[in-house]
Amino acid sequence: MARGGKVIHDNHFRKHWQRRVRTWFDQHQRHKRRAIKRANKARTIAPRPTSLLRPIITCPTQKYNTKRRLGRGFTLEELKGASLTANFARTIGIAVDIRRTNKSVESLQRNVARLKNYRSKLILFPKKAGKPQKGDSTAEEIKLAQQLQGVVLPIKRSVISTEAPRVPTQEEKDFRAYNALRFARHSKRVAGPRAKKAKDEAEALEAKK
Repeated sequence: MARGGKVIHDNHFRKHWQRRVRTWFDQHQRHKRRAIKRANKARTIAPRPTSLLRPIITCPTQKYNTKRRLGRGFTLEELKGASLTANFARTIGIAVDIRRTNKSVESLQRNVARLKNYRSKLILFPKKAGKPQKGDSTAEEIKLAQQLQGVVLPIKRSVISTEAPRVPTQEEKDFRAYNALRFARHSKRVAGPRAKKAKDEAEALEAKK
């Protein structure tokens, strides 16, 4: 039912709508086809990782701003902090997003440390076999290279420790949360006038001397 003064729908199914219905009877086969494509792609790009390194970002809006998730790509400022260029970063499996900007020092430092951690674990093959350049991995490290599948450096979720059930103490029983909140609110409100009054009294004593 329409509301808010909006137009009531009067649909006319006069275009042979039965022929335009999209079905989804091949869901299982599509699932299988995508899995085969992923496996073929992983085999083709081996020993490179199957996914790119992405930054840890903070979700927008007050509802979700305590949650961390993986973003689209690193900013140019973050790459600069890790002594990387955008073009070079793209060649070693790092996602770059030139539109994103850093809103806080914490996020910048967190992602710079993430880039440095990735760079320390990265095994970089030389462009030409047998002719390693500066920054390339040694022959021993190249032999140890294995393809990483899945998320590169996933976010480590902090485990919240909970307290076991117990009997409340007498001090906790006597505590009045409402009164404590009211007192704290009152103290914050009168902090300015109290400071001004103390300053005026100190100046008056100085004047008497």
